[in-house]
Amino acid sequence: MLRGLAVLLVFQLVGEVLTRLLSLPVPGPVVGMVLLLLALELRLPQRDGLRAASGGLLAVLSLLFVPAGVGVVQHLPRLAAEWPALGAALLVSTAATLAVTGWIAARLLRRPAGREGA
Repeated sequence: MLRGLAVLLVFQLVGEVLTRLLSLPVPGPVVGMVLLLLALELRLPQRDGLRAASGGLLAVLSLLFVPAGVGVVQHLPRLAAEWPALGAALLVSTAATLAVTGWIAARLLRRPAGREGA
């Protein structure tokens, strides 16, 4: 399990370094996760250690939201000042997500039966 955690942290570090070096507008952990996906597709790291490490992290996933909750509480005055913009952004993004998801689902349902692998 320790080796799996080390692999996860190394990919996160590589993603963070690439993001900063290339000035990418994407968070480093996201870049690291994409690199990990590519490495897993190429079967580079051992999957057993990663499976144990990721299972352990998923078991305590709810604890990982505590720092985010504390951050929100620390910024309550700013949230109170900017609630109209935040509310509008939430409504627009939710509506856009529902619309795009519905459009994609409708397109996928109209596909002929013989093209699932295409």
